[in-house]
Amino acid sequence: PQLLTALLFSQYKHGGPIIAVQVENEYGSYNKDPAYMPYIKKALQDRGIVELLLTSDNQDGLKNGIVDGVLATINLQSQSELRQLTAILLGAQGSRPKMVMEYWTGWFDSWGGPHYILDSSEVLNTVSAIVEAGSSINLYMFHGGTNFGFIGGALHFQDYKPDVTSYDYDAVLTEAGDYTAKYTRLREFFGSMSGAPLPVPPALLPKTAYDPVTPAFYVSLWDALNLLELPVTSEHPVNMENLPINGGSGQSFGYTLYETTITSSGVLSAVVRDRGQVFLNTFFLGVLDYKTATIIIPMVQGFTTLRILVENCGRVNYGDSIDQQRKGIIGNVYLNDSPLKKFKIYNLEMDRSFLRRFTGDMWKPVTEQPMFPAFFLGALHVSDPPYDTFMKLEGWEKGVVFINGQNLGRYWNIGPQETLYLPGAWLDAGLNKIMVFEEKRAQQIIQFVDTPSLGQHKYVH
Repeated sequence: PQLLTALLFSQYKHGGPIIAVQVENEYGSYNKDPAYMPYIKKALQDRGIVELLLTSDNQDGLKNGIVDGVLATINLQSQSELRQLTAILLGAQGSRPKMVMEYWTGWFDSWGGPHYILDSSEVLNTVSAIVEAGSSINLYMFHGGTNFGFIGGALHFQDYKPDVTSYDYDAVLTEAGDYTAKYTRLREFFGSMSGAPLPVPPALLPKTAYDPVTPAFYVSLWDALNLLELPVTSEHPVNMENLPINGGSGQSFGYTLYETTITSSGVLSAVVRDRGQVFLNTFFLGVLDYKTATIIIPMVQGFTTLRILVENCGRVNYGDSIDQQRKGIIGNVYLNDSPLKKFKIYNLEMDRSFLRRFTGDMWKPVTEQPMFPAFFLGALHVSDPPYDTFMKLEGWEKGVVFINGQNLGRYWNIGPQETLYLPGAWLDAGLNKIMVFEEKRAQQIIQFVDTPSLGQHKYVH
């Protein structure tokens, strides 16, 4: 109610810029509750929304996504989809205005996959066909973006595929706002239909390659647990969203650490979402994930601490798997088919308040052999004014970067993404604190370059 109240007087009827409001997004691909979309429509109208209402669906969900009294629009990438979906729209709503709500100018990337690109000629041809078909168009994405922090999503069809930190998308403008061949060709195309000359494009923001940073100090994760509030104690594992923390709202993002005690070896099994590193005391054994549900526990002598560090790699935002997005350990952990009990559960959201608790006397010099996982600390010197740059962690394996206490995002050496976009607005003139949470392997330097590297290209089909 508070959000809608703030928007009501920004509607076109009241002299504002809002000319339409979308009812959900691609719900037709899910469509578990036929009463849901009509309810959302009525809820918007009852709260004062008077502008045009829209739905937005692709070929998987268009037929199930249409709502009476709401203009249906379509999402697509190819001319064949345009012909197919336009025919469905004509049958469903006759001569009402046509709109491609999402024309996909590229595609997003997943960890372990390629960097997808879409040729500028194909983009121009499809945009031309959409316009010639008498349809309005919205370019998705026009400007690439970034999944800063832990906010990246995921897809799960045959396999679970978490999104990389970059949402460059091979868009019309890059993640850093630079022009592309698509921009040049689309500008010429739309300019040819304009009755007035287009304004001169703004100058690009400068980029720079700062001097490398050498992390000088580290703190093991196991030592950093002392900075957390007391762990949750539970007879059985609790998924992160249901942890009794944050005023009853649970944990949303980050990592969750589960600890219990075992006295024997054997086969360990659990349902882990999404990626769980298994340790005996501090010794790393392996990873449990959606592909690997069991791991062998070797010889155990006496009472031994079993630790499972689970990362929420990103929630699925499309399709039937939306129903299975509780994160952490789901259900029991079994050792030789017997459920383990008496867990300590640590919330590792790695927010600003947690990072501020790292005091000077905790940090150990990197001249020692670090115990992983670990937090590393370095300083980046920046001249005035700060410029955009791209951070490169070559030789590091997997983790998260924090700039002046703010979560920049994840990196992972399986690619495709090889650099992290670091906006100049995140940096201060002078010294900047660089903290890296590395799961397994660190290098002596962190590099900064003036051009992005998003990985091996693959054309979208």
